[in-house]
Amino acid sequence: MTPKAVKAPETIETERLLLRRPKQSDSQAIFHRYASDREVTRYLSWPTHRSIADTLAFLAMSDDEWQRWPAGPYLVLSRENCTPGTLLGSTGLFYKSPIRAITGYVFAREAWGQGYATEALQAMVHIARQTGVERLEAICHADHTPSAHVLEKCGFTREEVRREHFVFPNLKPQKKSDVFSYVRCL
Repeated sequence: MTPKAVKAPETIETERLLLRRPKQSDSQAIFHRYASDREVTRYLSWPTHRSIADTLAFLAMSDDEWQRWPAGPYLVLSRENCTPGTLLGSTGLFYKSPIRAITGYVFAREAWGQGYATEALQAMVHIARQTGVERLEAICHADHTPSAHVLEKCGFTREEVRREHFVFPNLKPQKKSDVFSYVRCL
């Protein structure tokens, strides 16, 4: 972390969501709510979790990111009256440098289409700005229209289409896919 960087809060509240730093005790909920769901992880850059050991490896990586940088992954939980505390998904910031970071999100199926990704991503834009990020980046599979829509709603600009750029580990056959590259200058 550079001297000018501001450490992000480990807990953030939005209108409907509570975002917080993951803990080891979250492993079962993460695994069962979204990380082991093949449909949820279809267009993600990381493999579907096959065991709790995969989820524990994610949590170790999360701790490393939080130690090294101003922020890292956040879990997204509901603040709504009907299901307070329900784990909905995850988002976060992954720093390439003190002024460049990557963001993304994943949500359990039952959380799709309710605006949670937009609300969580807006919180990440705010945290990125607060921690000194000047360029926030994201990619999404060219066929993943809902994700592209969320990025655009949050002020990201499609910078380019990268042809045969990335192997999504959960798609068959595993070949390089086209992605949309998005950026938001802060």
